[in-house]
Amino acid sequence: MQRRHLLGLAAGLALPNIARAQSAWPTRMPIRLIVTFPPGGLADTVSRLLVPSLSAALGQQVVVENRAGAGGSIGADMCAKAAPDGYTLVVSHASPHGIAPGIYPQLPYDPVADFSHLAMICDTGNALMVKADSPIKTMADYIAAAKSARGVRYGSSGIGSITHLMGEVLAKEAHLTKLDHVPYRGSAPALQDMLAGQIESLFDPLTTYVGMLKDGTLRALAVSTPARVPAVPSVPTFAELGLPRLTCTTWIGISGPKGLPAPIATKLTEVAVAAMANADIRQKLADLASYPPPAPLTGAAYARYIGDYVKEWTGVAKAAGIVAG
Repeated sequence: MQRRHLLGLAAGLALPNIARAQSAWPTRMPIRLIVTFPPGGLADTVSRLLVPSLSAALGQQVVVENRAGAGGSIGADMCAKAAPDGYTLVVSHASPHGIAPGIYPQLPYDPVADFSHLAMICDTGNALMVKADSPIKTMADYIAAAKSARGVRYGSSGIGSITHLMGEVLAKEAHLTKLDHVPYRGSAPALQDMLAGQIESLFDPLTTYVGMLKDGTLRALAVSTPARVPAVPSVPTFAELGLPRLTCTTWIGISGPKGLPAPIATKLTEVAVAAMANADIRQKLADLASYPPPAPLTGAAYARYIGDYVKEWTGVAKAAGIVAG
């Protein structure tokens, strides 16, 4: 009886201590923000734009940690298996959280249930791009080249990425028998190979290419947004060109491991939403052709959004017979 009494007393004393620790979070640094792709792409670029604001609001340093591989699923799994203490977060992304469930038979995490999804940061249109000096000037040229004996190669940020699947959808919708996919470990090496002439084209989010599209280094044949993108208004949408099935965006957000304590989740969500409301950050995102949702998409609503995305693109992956090891 005495032992049970002491254990009960200890538990009663521990609960306020736990609550105080959660409300005091964060008390140490750094807070890791895992980016599931290499430097230079959408997730990395936007994360580094946000980190100063997040660090200032939380009073502790937030550090970007790039953990690339397997379509972003390696970094996502690291977060899923981390302690839910608020010191390990991940940039949730359309590929590892929306596409991977459809192509990795042994995916080691559930993209919804194994995370505390906090807030969407932004989304951006994907574009099919070629070098400015390419003989391919239009989408019609591209389809004709793809139907020729030589065919066309397109790069993406990896097997199972949203841009890989977009190539598969294009092949189906345009009735192409030869559209060769060349996967890379991120956007930067894919761009390097296209500029070097190793591949003819690249599917990727617009974010890091706006400058090169404006200065004439690259040409975008089409964008995947429902309407034209203000940053590159001369580029038609796939829907305008008769390919509405290619209307989709690449989204990113902030998530933590499942079981993140409510006070920590609330604080992180508030900080993320405040950053997205900052006029300077919104302008910098617009310059990168990336836009926060019109109204904050947080918590359960963000988790539902991810779940719906999984259902849609899992069907696309299965229909295309895409399976990653």
